[in-house]
Amino acid sequence: MPISAMAKPRMQKGALSHLATPGEEIAVRVTPNARAETVEATPDGLKVTTTATPEGGRANAAVQKALAHALGLPKSRLTLTAGATARLKRFRID
Repeated sequence: MPISAMAKPRMQKGALSHLATPGEEIAVRVTPNARAETVEATPDGLKVTTTATPEGGRANAAVQKALAHALGLPKSRLTLTAGATARLKRFRID
Protein backbone atom coordinates (compact mmCIF):
# COMPACT_ATOMS: atom_id res chain seq x y z
CA MET A 1 0.00 0.00 0.00
CA PRO A 2 1.50 3.39 -0.93
CA ILE A 3 2.23 5.80 1.90
CA SER A 4 -0.10 8.45 0.47
CA ALA A 5 -3.04 6.05 0.79
CA MET A 6 -2.44 5.78 4.55
CA ALA A 7 -2.37 9.53 5.21
CA LYS A 8 -5.22 11.16 7.10
CA PRO A 9 -7.61 13.16 4.96
CA ARG A 10 -7.24 16.93 5.28
CA MET A 11 -9.83 18.60 7.49
CA GLN A 12 -12.67 20.19 5.56
CA LYS A 13 -12.65 23.97 5.49
CA GLY A 14 -14.94 25.31 8.19
CA ALA A 15 -15.34 21.96 9.97
CA LEU A 16 -14.99 23.75 13.31
CA SER A 17 -16.83 26.93 12.29
CA HIS A 18 -19.16 26.59 15.29
CA LEU A 19 -16.16 27.66 17.44
CA ALA A 20 -15.50 30.84 15.40
CA THR A 21 -17.11 33.44 17.64
CA PRO A 22 -15.56 36.93 17.37
CA GLY A 23 -13.81 37.96 20.59
CA GLU A 24 -13.38 34.39 21.81
CA GLU A 25 -10.00 32.93 22.72
CA ILE A 26 -9.19 29.37 21.74
CA ALA A 27 -6.70 27.20 23.63
CA VAL A 28 -4.45 25.21 21.31
CA ARG A 29 -1.93 22.47 22.05
CA VAL A 30 0.65 22.30 19.28
CA THR A 31 2.83 19.40 18.16
CA PRO A 32 5.50 20.55 15.69
CA ASN A 33 7.52 18.21 13.45
CA ALA A 34 4.52 15.91 13.06
CA ARG A 35 3.84 13.59 10.15
CA ALA A 36 0.76 15.46 8.99
CA GLU A 37 -1.18 18.69 9.48
CA THR A 38 -4.25 18.03 11.65
CA VAL A 39 -6.69 19.96 13.83
CA GLU A 40 -8.68 18.00 16.41
CA ALA A 41 -11.22 19.20 18.98
CA THR A 42 -10.58 17.94 22.54
CA PRO A 43 -12.28 18.74 25.86
CA ASP A 44 -9.33 21.00 26.76
CA GLY A 45 -9.37 22.96 23.50
CA LEU A 46 -7.89 22.16 20.13
CA LYS A 47 -4.94 19.95 19.29
CA VAL A 48 -3.01 21.01 16.19
CA THR A 49 -0.17 19.05 14.63
CA THR A 50 2.07 20.58 12.01
CA THR A 51 4.95 19.39 9.87
CA ALA A 52 6.73 22.74 10.34
CA THR A 53 9.71 23.10 12.64
CA PRO A 54 9.51 25.44 15.63
CA GLU A 55 12.23 27.74 14.31
CA GLY A 56 11.79 31.35 13.32
CA GLY A 57 8.02 31.26 13.87
CA ARG A 58 7.43 28.70 11.11
CA ALA A 59 5.34 26.42 13.32
CA ASN A 60 3.24 29.34 14.62
CA ALA A 61 2.49 30.45 11.07
CA ALA A 62 1.56 26.89 10.06
CA VAL A 63 -0.69 26.50 13.12
CA GLN A 64 -2.41 29.82 12.36
CA LYS A 65 -3.02 28.70 8.76
CA ALA A 66 -4.37 25.24 9.77
CA LEU A 67 -6.56 26.72 12.50
CA ALA A 68 -7.97 29.36 10.17
CA HIS A 69 -8.76 26.66 7.61
CA ALA A 70 -10.55 24.50 10.21
CA LEU A 71 -12.54 27.48 11.52
CA GLY A 72 -13.38 28.73 8.03
CA LEU A 73 -11.76 32.12 8.67
CA PRO A 74 -9.04 34.13 6.97
CA LYS A 75 -5.65 33.96 8.73
CA SER A 76 -5.82 37.69 9.44
CA ARG A 77 -8.75 37.13 11.85
CA LEU A 78 -6.61 35.01 14.22
CA THR A 79 -4.19 36.67 16.63
CA LEU A 80 -1.70 34.74 18.77
CA THR A 81 -2.18 36.17 22.28
CA ALA A 82 -0.11 33.77 24.38
CA GLY A 83 2.43 31.00 23.94
CA ALA A 84 4.60 32.22 21.07
CA THR A 85 7.42 29.90 22.21
CA ALA A 86 5.35 27.25 24.03
CA ARG A 87 3.30 24.23 22.99
CA LEU A 88 0.21 25.64 24.68
CA LYS A 89 -1.04 28.67 22.76
CA ARG A 90 -4.04 30.96 22.81
CA PHE A 91 -5.52 32.52 19.68
CA ARG A 92 -8.10 35.32 19.71
CA ILE A 93 -10.69 35.48 16.95
CA ASP A 94 -11.03 39.07 15.69
